[in-house]
Amino acid sequence: MPAAASTNRAILVVLDGVGVGELPDAGDYGDRGTSTLSHVITAAGGLDLPSLASLGLGRVPGVEGIPPADEPSASFGRMAEQGAGKDSTAGHWELAGLVVDRPFPTYPDGFPADLIEAFETAIGRRTLGNFPCSGTEIIARLGEEHCRTKRPIVYTSADSVFQVAAHEDLFSLEELYRICETARDMLVGEHAVARVIARPFEGQPGRFVRTAGRRDFSLAPHEPTLLNRACEAGLPVTTVGKIFDLYAGSGITEHRPSKGNSRTIELLLDAIRGEDGIEPRGGIIAANLVDFDMLFGHRNDPAGFARALKVFDDALPAIVGELREGDLLVVTADHGNDPTTPGTDHTREYVPLLAAGPGFSRGIDLGTRETFADVAATFAAHLGLEHKGAGRSFLEEIAP
Repeated sequence: MPAAASTNRAILVVLDGVGVGELPDAGDYGDRGTSTLSHVITAAGGLDLPSLASLGLGRVPGVEGIPPADEPSASFGRMAEQGAGKDSTAGHWELAGLVVDRPFPTYPDGFPADLIEAFETAIGRRTLGNFPCSGTEIIARLGEEHCRTKRPIVYTSADSVFQVAAHEDLFSLEELYRICETARDMLVGEHAVARVIARPFEGQPGRFVRTAGRRDFSLAPHEPTLLNRACEAGLPVTTVGKIFDLYAGSGITEHRPSKGNSRTIELLLDAIRGEDGIEPRGGIIAANLVDFDMLFGHRNDPAGFARALKVFDDALPAIVGELREGDLLVVTADHGNDPTTPGTDHTREYVPLLAAGPGFSRGIDLGTRETFADVAATFAAHLGLEHKGAGRSFLEEIAP
């Protein structure tokens, strides 16, 4: 059985956008036929992912192109999203036990005129845009006019987001963040979008590029999550990368900002190892590898997606090798983002479930889980916490 709750650790790695096949209701979202991981492998003409294969990813239903391991070193399965929508925020909240019962609002025709007018009054500036568009395309189309007029660019996507783009020579990051905080304060009730996102960029007309100053201003969870309960019990909750923003900092004791998968993996390893020779404490460590989604899924770039999968696969032995007695590692995703489809938005898919750790059983088929919240229920049991949210623990299935 697991060690005492004071020293157990639950480690979550979210491969943002790495879905493993359409959910039964995918057609309701325009996502019939999507299968992110398998389609990326096919587009790459095959992809060697030996570390993920050894954990058992090839045994997950719907995954094609990865050989099924005879003796997986992890337990394996897949999870359906019980909640509505296919947003990163909703997916992460459900992983922590909070199911979103209705989708966050989206704006396929842009935001209502009265809302934009109120926003412009609040920030004291007129805006440009106000239509769905990719981030790279919007600055290519409106960047020059923005530089001439100094009007922030407002846009959205198929996701529940209110995005503000501004050139760093015209708007400091602090000013852009203040503008986004104003939007976040306004976007409540029927217009409570999941995220307000600051999108700074730089360069000259025809050569505009987005910079690393992106910042997300998310809704705070409306009910306590596993993270909150861990904090209440005195356990540390350390997050790396995008995780902090998706929970609006709620239930997080230490945040390690990161840009890009490689740096996130480095910081994740640091968190697992502990620092300065101090024995790592129990609690939760969670990291989100955003490049799959942000750089490749949304940009319909299966080749880049495949390269990013290979980078993670190469790093996975080091992550598994740092696990100590009492550690439970779960590798999963928050939704799909199939780069081989005509659209550029998230896709409604199952997500993989790989669970491993010293002393845990290997090769257990965890089947198809009804909700991402099974991760929260399992982590709660592993950490000795009372679980009050959705989900059913699989801890007894993998305990020795």
